[in-house]
Amino acid sequence: MQDVHVLVHPNTGLAFDSPVQPGTGWPGDPATPHTPKAADAARVRALAGAVGSIPDLDAVVSVCRACPRLVTWREDVAVAKRRAFADQPYWGRPVPGWGSQQPRIFIVGLAPAAHGANRTGRMFTGDRSGDQLYAALYRAGLVNQPTSVDAADGLQTKQIRISAPVRCAPPANAPTPAERDTCWPWLEAEWRLVSEHVRVIVALGGFGWQIALRLPGALEMRAMRGTPKPRFGHGAVAELPSGVRLLGCYHPSQQNMFTGKLTPAMLDDIFMEAKKLTGIK
Repeated sequence: MQDVHVLVHPNTGLAFDSPVQPGTGWPGDPATPHTPKAADAARVRALAGAVGSIPDLDAVVSVCRACPRLVTWREDVAVAKRRAFADQPYWGRPVPGWGSQQPRIFIVGLAPAAHGANRTGRMFTGDRSGDQLYAALYRAGLVNQPTSVDAADGLQTKQIRISAPVRCAPPANAPTPAERDTCWPWLEAEWRLVSEHVRVIVALGGFGWQIALRLPGALEMRAMRGTPKPRFGHGAVAELPSGVRLLGCYHPSQQNMFTGKLTPAMLDDIFMEAKKLTGIK
């Protein structure tokens, strides 16, 4: 009798465990069975501090097991699934950043969605938020196609990178402060590896804005006497001490899009402004 947790990828036709084991051929999987796994916060800090390239960072991120509650949740979801995806394997692992290794625009969200990136293994892929985000990026000429369905769909970019301060899907979309702190060194290392190329950070939501202000090179902002901390708003722009521009954008959540708080035209304005600020033609 076939293992109910072994299912066929909807694009490649290959069979995978759910959650996916590293090095088994999942499209875009950066890890191997020998990639070191962080089991606690101290190991996260050590691995993040030692990593020297984006591929190496993506690999160790994708097998992290430092937060027991998040590990249990992401893997339980990968087994239980949503009815619409019951016949698909779920990635069920931490989601590394996606995009260029030398991005001019760095997009920061919050965390993977349980049935989106936790299913597909790629940031903002496979859920409504991703549908809106990538469609807007395509209209701005920043990706090669308007849809982002799974990790083997051919999506490409030369100018952007998308990341998040929490790499595992959290219950109720709410990581704990301890989980955010444990995961932070991964984003810090990613920023260290790409920051010399970045000209604009696009923060998706107020939390993304606060995270961006914590990145190395932005911390000096708080120490500048008499300078108020930049406030988040849709379309807000703050110039950081490094010269990088921080651009605020309402999160493209299903609720924000449904209520009209954020519209496709408003998203287009953000990414056209990001292109303008970076000088991308």
